[in-house]
Amino acid sequence: MKQAELGSTGLRVTPLVFGSLPLGPLQADLDPREGGRLIRHALDCGINMVDTAELYGTYAHIREGLAGLSNLPVLASKTHATNAEDARKHVKNALQGIGVERLDIVHIHGARLSDPFNERAEVLEELLRMRDEGFVGHIGLSTHYICAVRAAADHPEIEVVHPLINRGGMGILDGSAEEMAAAISYAAARGKGIYTMKALAGGNLISSARTSLGYVRRLDGVHAVAVGMLAREEIEANIAMFDQRAEDETLWRVLESRRRHLKIMANFCKGCGACVDACTNEALRIVDGKAEVIEENCILCGYCAAACPEFIIRVV
Repeated sequence: MKQAELGSTGLRVTPLVFGSLPLGPLQADLDPREGGRLIRHALDCGINMVDTAELYGTYAHIREGLAGLSNLPVLASKTHATNAEDARKHVKNALQGIGVERLDIVHIHGARLSDPFNERAEVLEELLRMRDEGFVGHIGLSTHYICAVRAAADHPEIEVVHPLINRGGMGILDGSAEEMAAAISYAAARGKGIYTMKALAGGNLISSARTSLGYVRRLDGVHAVAVGMLAREEIEANIAMFDQRAEDETLWRVLESRRRHLKIMANFCKGCGACVDACTNEALRIVDGKAEVIEENCILCGYCAAACPEFIIRVV
């Protein structure tokens, strides 16, 4: 695949990034060997960047996918830590879990943070120390907030921004798709590397996947798009589209007919509300002592599953 400069980082990345979230326990819960085979297939087909996070539980999958490779892809992870000690632990977990000595990018995982550089000032300082120590190449911000993208654009230590954007604006917490697109353009003009997430709104736009992915990848300032993929045919179809090759119309009709949803095993739900508090999109509520999904608001991010003390929430 063709590659582009990721802002001023010096990294060159393919326009399609392998998003590993769906592989792990928050979603499909694939065996690491199976997930590793998908990652390796994507890399063999030309993708050169893999995105993960401490929350995703996919380090073992990535390690399997990288086994035996001499040329490693660009690796990006995220820490949702609220303090320096946990931030360091999360980075070390990623290094050990993936089996590498350095991560190219580590983001402050700030989906719900409107003012991340004040709310996570201690975490940022620790990531800067780890950058100086050689464990981290570049520091970024992962966010669902337009205002946070603009703050990152003006922050001298932030080199990469990983914003949520889709043509419906689903999941953006403080404005519209057009306003987020303008913030992305501004950040890119300030030299930040931009790779986006949730172009399909967690599956809500899957019936128009080609149109929806095309909208995001053509936005001004977008260098790459992270997409979660769970099958070889998804990988191959997306690569062909991002690389502007001929599309397999029959295959795309099948892919665009698929639908995923959030499943709560209600018989085991205690109605504690932890999932409601974790949801960034008001897609969950407690009804008669049980958690219930508001389907039209859900972007299948999996944060609720990570927060559930009973481990009874999955994306299926």
